[in-house]
Amino acid sequence: MRRGRRTTNRVLLGLTGVLLLGAGGLVLLGGFDLPAKWHLGLPGGWPWSRPDDVLLSAHTRTRWTDEGWWWPAVITALAVFVLLMVWWLLAQLRRHRLNEILVDSGDGEGALLRGRALEGVVEAETESLEGVDRAGVLLTGRRTEPRVRAVLALAPHADPGTVVRRLSDEAVTHARRSAGLDRLPADVRLRAVKHRPERVS
Repeated sequence: MRRGRRTTNRVLLGLTGVLLLGAGGLVLLGGFDLPAKWHLGLPGGWPWSRPDDVLLSAHTRTRWTDEGWWWPAVITALAVFVLLMVWWLLAQLRRHRLNEILVDSGDGEGALLRGRALEGVVEAETESLEGVDRAGVLLTGRRTEPRVRAVLALAPHADPGTVVRRLSDEAVTHARRSAGLDRLPADVRLRAVKHRPERVS
């Protein structure tokens, strides 16, 4: 589901970028006042063929302004567009935290485990690993197929490979077993902790 949403976002952003780039190029083409022979491929009556041209003539802009429905329709359309853009932006920025996990209780009904509780356990065990200065853990995905997203701040002496291996073998494995999950994928990001240089005498 998330992969489909990500693909849709990329396609929409790509199409929007291509349309804006093409429109901008055509506007620049007209703004440079190039000879007519350079206006190849432009449709007949294209409004931006000279620097003094406008997209909409005065007659076109004021054609419906005297109608009672015109301004309410324009304002409504713009408001809907703005709301859709704000919703799309918030959807990109929202952290898709998993609030609960469906655990197999053995009775055929299942039980719900709070996502924050499991996050806290994994985070505490991860921070206890040697070489990990701080850890942030977030559960994403679906109730039946959760994923771990972890950001680790490593101490200067830490070995990244060892830390990731222990995270997988210990913290993530313990969480997977305690929740009765068949699999618990993890995405890990590593960051180095800045420290003051030591003086060597």
